[in-house]
Amino acid sequence: MITLDGSHGEGGGALIRTALALSTVLNKPFKVSNIRANRPKPGLKAQHLTAIQALKQMCNARVTGCKLGSSEITFAPENIKAGTITIDIGTAGSITLLLQSLIIPALHAPKKVRLNITGGTDVSWSPQIDYFRNIVLPHLRRYTQEITATITKRGYYPKGQGMVQVHITPHKNQPAITATQQGHLIIVKGISHASNDLQQAQVAERQAKTAKLALSQLKVPVDIQATYAETASTGSGITCWAVFSTDKDDISYDQPIILGADILGEKQKKAETVGNECANQLLKEIKSEAPVDSHLADHLIPFLALYGGEIKVAEITEHTKTNIHVCEQFTNTTFKIENNTITANLQPSQD
Repeated sequence: MITLDGSHGEGGGALIRTALALSTVLNKPFKVSNIRANRPKPGLKAQHLTAIQALKQMCNARVTGCKLGSSEITFAPENIKAGTITIDIGTAGSITLLLQSLIIPALHAPKKVRLNITGGTDVSWSPQIDYFRNIVLPHLRRYTQEITATITKRGYYPKGQGMVQVHITPHKNQPAITATQQGHLIIVKGISHASNDLQQAQVAERQAKTAKLALSQLKVPVDIQATYAETASTGSGITCWAVFSTDKDDISYDQPIILGADILGEKQKKAETVGNECANQLLKEIKSEAPVDSHLADHLIPFLALYGGEIKVAEITEHTKTNIHVCEQFTNTTFKIENNTITANLQPSQD
């Protein structure tokens, strides 16, 4: 059984999310102690419990310590099953962080997997759902016959109650990920969103307008849509992404180059500030000349561990380093980091 120390690296939830995903795919049981030891409120949160319970359903896992606030669990998976799983986090816990544990197992299911998830779509300390749909999802298409993520309702903190449907039909292709050059910038897109009660103040439009103004210096088309939705809690946010092509005008989702950035609105924070922060973050990612933004790297590390490849990243974060550490415990892959380029070398199996 693989043994992990939850206080390693950034000591947050990323370690356990990655461990759950790889354990399920590779059929390797693990034990983790000191869960989220470096957080103000250590132990399992609702989002982590929900991931464990969903995976238990997906692969008949045997689990101990699965309770709120637990600092230690063991997880022993069996074979992954296809089908529909309905999940309610019960709080505004992040749907996108939950998906970090569920997506990779779903990609290895024998047939189609449907995930109906209720929780927070756009909440603090996690990717917004539009970031997942428009920056992360294109990279996953190489592993599927079809993958879609549909927002049926947005959910902001504190009530959440957002709803997302993810449908995944896997195939057996398992290509390496290679992304070392940005290519040619052809367009910037974005979605600025807010709850209906902020429509009179034109919050979504103001976020979008400010971001578009800041991004106009790129001298390419900038298309940022403003949308409103009926939600259980007041909230807003904006996600912008830059689309590159190595073939000038052709966008290929087989090896996409898409950099993204997202910012949530906050009370007493002007919509213009939110839009400007998102634009400046995206500009920073673009100016790095890397084809993988600092947050996307976290999502791709497990795929590098499983299938190999090489990516150049705008910034190597503590989350990324922690994910690499966990992946090296579960696989025979060795990682090398040099000048913000991460190379994954697959080693022969020792089984």
